[in-house]
Amino acid sequence: MIEDILKRLQWLGHDAFLLQAGGQTIYFDPFRLSGDLPPADLILVTHDHFDHCSEEDIARIQQPETMIVTEPQSAKKMTGHVTTLLPGESCEAGNISITAVPAYNIDKKFHPRSNNWLGFIITVEGVRIYHAGDTDYIPEMKEIETDIALLPVSGTYVMTADEAVRAAFDINPQVAIPMHYGTIVGDEKDAQRFAEGLAGKIRVEIP
Repeated sequence: MIEDILKRLQWLGHDAFLLQAGGQTIYFDPFRLSGDLPPADLILVTHDHFDHCSEEDIARIQQPETMIVTEPQSAKKMTGHVTTLLPGESCEAGNISITAVPAYNIDKKFHPRSNNWLGFIITVEGVRIYHAGDTDYIPEMKEIETDIALLPVSGTYVMTADEAVRAAFDINPQVAIPMHYGTIVGDEKDAQRFAEGLAGKIRVEIP
């Protein structure tokens, strides 16, 4: 089942992903979308920075019936069917379960813990997928249970590749996928360093 989900999980650059599963078209943090993309049934937005809560990109894929799940600051920028969550809260979108988890900086000021910004764990077709959002390596990651982990690796605003390796060991997913590189900060070398740090221990798929 995980292999099937991986085939349908597409990295769109930065922290943006497209997943078609559970009979729905799901986007995480759509940003700088290009090409012929399908309209969204579900959009998950981790926080209100422009490269995650992009009103232009959301409008491009939003339909009247699209469900958006996000945190309160981002919700103020949106219209339509918007559900707000705080860390620890959950909701459902059809047969997909969504749990919000903490995402914040420890030694930086860009993503304060007090903002209650989000990562997401979704369960679809029996597979759990963790999108970490913009975060450092935080203690709460020890409590994450997931099959697939999407982890930022570029440093500056989020954890570095080496810190993401430590996070992956705490989370222990079956598959780890690096993100948050190649657009604003970071490059493929960060993704490669992440993969090297987990070689032989946790499977890494570089998009």
